[in-house]
Amino acid sequence: MTDLVTAPGEDAAQSTATTDAVPPHDGDRPLEWAPREPAPKKHRTGMWVGIGVGALVIAAGAASMILIAPGTTVAGVPVGGLTAGAAAEVVESRLADMQITLTGVDGDVSVTGAELGASVDAKALADQAFAEHPMWNVAAWMPDPIPGEIALDPEVAHDSLRTLVPASYEDAVDAGVVFDADKAAYVTTPAESGTGVDLDALTDVMVAALADGDETISFSGAPADAPASVTDADAAGVAEDLNAMLGTIGFYVGDERTVPIAPEVASTWLEVVDDDGQLRIVADEDAIQATVDTLPKLVDREPVDAKAIVNAGGTVLEEITTGVNGRTLGDTSTLASDFAAQLETGNAVQPLEVEEVAFQNTTLKREIDVNLSTQTVSVFENDTLVDSWAVSSGAGGSATNTGSFQVGWKTSSQNMGNPDLTQAPNYYQPDVKWVMYFNGDEALHGVYWHSNWGTPMSHGCVGMPEWRAQWLYQWAPQGTNVYVHY
Repeated sequence: MTDLVTAPGEDAAQSTATTDAVPPHDGDRPLEWAPREPAPKKHRTGMWVGIGVGALVIAAGAASMILIAPGTTVAGVPVGGLTAGAAAEVVESRLADMQITLTGVDGDVSVTGAELGASVDAKALADQAFAEHPMWNVAAWMPDPIPGEIALDPEVAHDSLRTLVPASYEDAVDAGVVFDADKAAYVTTPAESGTGVDLDALTDVMVAALADGDETISFSGAPADAPASVTDADAAGVAEDLNAMLGTIGFYVGDERTVPIAPEVASTWLEVVDDDGQLRIVADEDAIQATVDTLPKLVDREPVDAKAIVNAGGTVLEEITTGVNGRTLGDTSTLASDFAAQLETGNAVQPLEVEEVAFQNTTLKREIDVNLSTQTVSVFENDTLVDSWAVSSGAGGSATNTGSFQVGWKTSSQNMGNPDLTQAPNYYQPDVKWVMYFNGDEALHGVYWHSNWGTPMSHGCVGMPEWRAQWLYQWAPQGTNVYVHY
């Protein structure tokens, strides 16, 4: 339908009449509308260009979050614009590829940093560079260089250099420690210096070259003094420690060195080895075990009972035997290995596990009985008669006093009386043997001037044959009870 019919005089906008649109017909066939032209597409080129630039800006920003700032150097190697991982690889590669020409030798030769075992903690340095100087922080750009500490592996470096310049190498001799059987002590052997390429100086040159960005350097391969790794002072200290150990080495029960070890035996246990320039003590467990196997017969013992003489009141007058506990050696299954480990640390005191058996105490109550009626002396131990014999006590007005006494001062020989017989006590007897005073000037003693036993004969003393007096002197200590009676 292409138009609307409106009644004359009426406003088309107000008309309510409608006419349905009917497609045109061609006979019985309806006519089709021609298709419409598609609407033209809007041009969005500017939008896509805008998105591309934005993505690049975002990508650049993201990259700046993982890259190191421009102008940053690590150990002399530029690492700006790199990730920490890539920076570490660049630093390691630069050091490994560094060429060192050795001069001053018969024909110049070269070696690389890798062949010298050169190393640097590139990862730590790269991580430091990124942490302190990230690209996103413009204020951190163009920073001061970050120095790197280079290390050469001595074994790798010397092996390589020895092959290249053998004439520069003469091995040093370390000081040592050996056992001197004649002195029964450890002594030292002196150190001798050698020659070689100076690795410390070479390292310094490589550090400077790396910092300056140089990839090739020259260094003298001529022999330099190479002191021994183990000095005379080092060896002397170890020898001193070992000799101190010889003074204490052994198996101990408590504080007692029950089984001392002779120096010549200890020397078969201990060896001083040079471990890459460090002296250390090595103990032979098998050699120690041979001694451990003998310990039971050296350590085990029966208890020794204590024995003492006492008086009637129980006071100890004399200790005859000191009590000693018995003991039995305990488990020794790990003793050799335990001692070996201790010796290697400088400890020469090995405790022993023992089971102790307590000793018993025995007391001997000793008493002397003087019977004036029978003129006998009887001796008792723990109230049991030990022996009895005839004596001569004081006679007449000098009769021996009765009472309960104790042995006092004792002497093996003395002169009795007064040489001036005109004065009291009006007798003199030289060299009287085995004298034991019990009551003032009354004593038990030996008599050599008569043998009239069983009859009072003295000035108050109790005399007896000298051999009897000697036995009693040794049997009865000071404090022994003496009972005198009729």
